Amino acid sequence: MKNKPCLTYRIQQFKLAFWPPSQVVETSQVHLYLTPPQLALFRQLQPSEQWHAHAVLLKLKGSGQNNTNLLTAALLHDIGKIHYPLKVWERILIVLVKRIAPRLEQRWGQDSPQGLSRPFVVACHHAAWGADLAARAGASKLTVDLIRRHEEPVNKNNASRQDRFLRLLQQADNSS
Repeated sequence: MKNKPCLTYRIQQFKLAFWPPSQVVETSQVHLYLTPPQLALFRQLQPSEQWHAHAVLLKLKGSGQNNTNLLTAALLHDIGKIHYPLKVWERILIVLVKRIAPRLEQRWGQDSPQGLSRPFVVACHHAAWGADLAARAGASKLTVDLIRRHEEPVNKNNASRQDRFLRLLQQADNSS
């Protein structure tokens, strides 16, 4: 199951959203894992999301991970958000509703992406959208599957390679 991010993580997220770094993530740090079409997708992320994805990559590399499929998924796991970029207040709304009324968040996530439903639709569907974008940009099947599943609960007892990578991706995502 995906770990719930702690309050400190959420505060760091909001700080980054309000005051993103002035410079973009160095291409030299990500081009080793992304093809030119994938890098073009990555550059469409908001600066704070690029920094988050880069932090996930560094977290995985720092823990000794070197699988290219996993590291590419780290950089592209939130790429589906480029369809409907979120404002800071929308991110805050998602976090609050997920905590207070998770069923409501799921129900609103099935609406059309407009009005107050928009951020919930993005939260519910960005993984699937991102997997489709990554596939069209030539990502491997494993990378695409990790992106598609990165918000899913995962059985800790499943020893499949994909589920081991998924747990690592989720841990890095939740702590970055």
